[in-house]
Order: sequence, then C-alpha cells, then structure tokens
Amino acid sequence: MRVLTIDMHRLERALNDPGAFEHYLDLHSGQLIALDAEAPDLQVLHELEGDPERYAAILPLDSADRIAMREAFLFDLHDPHAHPLLAAALQSRRPLRTFGYELEQFPAARRAWPIYEKARLHELALNWLMELGLEPAAEAAQAETQIPEGIRRRLLRA
Repeated sequence: MRVLTIDMHRLERALNDPGAFEHYLDLHSGQLIALDAEAPDLQVLHELEGDPERYAAILPLDSADRIAMREAFLFDLHDPHAHPLLAAALQSRRPLRTFGYELEQFPAARRAWPIYEKARLHELALNWLMELGLEPAAEAAQAETQIPEGIRRRLLRA
C-alpha cells in the first residue's frame, strides 16, 4: 500500500458534496482538485484529460447512499421519541430535507448526527483509498500507535 499525504477533511467533504463541482484525486501528489462543472478551468481540464491514469474521480454519495447513512445512524440512536419520527422522515417524499427538519426537534440526536456523519465519511474515504492501493500519511502515523480494534471502532462511532 502506497502512503500519500492527503487532506482527508477535503476528501470527506468531496464525498458528501452533490454540488456543481467534480472532484479528483491526483494519485501522484495526493492533491485534491475541484473542477467547476459549469465553468471548468481549461488548464486543469487539459491536465485531467492529458493523463487520465494519474487522476481518480471522487464520486459523491448519491441520494440512496446518503439516506442509507441516515438509516444506519438510526440504529445507533437510542432515543425512543426521535427514532420513529426520523425513520418516518426517511420514508417521506423529500427524505434528506425532512430528516434535517425533524432532527432539529431533538437536541441530543442533532448533536450526535454530525459526529456520526463525519466518522462514517472518514471510513468511506479510507475504504475508497484502500481500493486505490493508497493510505493517507496521517493514518499511517496513527497506525503506529496500535490502538486496539475495539477501542478504535468505539472512537469512530462516537
């Protein structure tokens, strides 16, 4: 596995960004590139097209994946009042928007959601990098501390 310096926070945001930007990872330098789909930078576009093996497209989570993440969050949520309303929100016509609206009604769940989402996005980013045969440099340094697996899982879930 090749170790590469990667801005993991930007990578996580790119995975969760269904916006107007296309995101790419430079497999040689670890640089993240955001390309405006509406008005792309021609020089960057030329670089991407000139050496397609060097760049990996970062595909953002689609609606189904984003809904599935929220459903998984509900499995960890131990609030008997919030759970049914949030589950119903995910079955509504506009599940992501309704989930966000209903989440505002429950302060503990509202505080827990961004922590859960960040941990899950981090895990997804690491899995994607692993599929590419890459390991972020910061993660490689953390691996040297040898955090026991059970504790690491609880930290990611918290």
